[in-house]
Amino acid sequence: MAALESDLRLKLTEASSRASFNVWLGLEVDEAREGEVALSLAWRAEFGQYNGYLHASIVSGLIDTSCGFAASTLSGRVLASQLSVRFLRPAVADVFVARGKVIKPGRQQIFAYGEIFARGAPERPFAVGDAVLVPIP
Repeated sequence: MAALESDLRLKLTEASSRASFNVWLGLEVDEAREGEVALSLAWRAEFGQYNGYLHASIVSGLIDTSCGFAASTLSGRVLASQLSVRFLRPAVADVFVARGKVIKPGRQQIFAYGEIFARGAPERPFAVGDAVLVPIP
């Protein structure tokens, strides 16, 4: 099982390195299992909005990417067809963790859930979201 997880993590890290947005973010793939991923992002000042919290667009991007990566562990390449994010509280941390999990896989649609919280703190999510992803050839 550890070899499969290592292989999935390597594939996702390689895929992430081809996405300019992920490279700009400095996104790291920490864990990968079939249908589940954990990503991390170190805080940088340019990620902040006017009050100094993590910008909603970055939060949404983390939810989208964690759901998409989780889906890709089961189906290969995917595209988001719907994304919904609920912001629960201001996001402030030195390192953010985005966890994605497939809720229901399918041939035409994959339903996934994502959440963001601070590394090293009690897991109180800053935001949660749902994505519907579509496998592509």
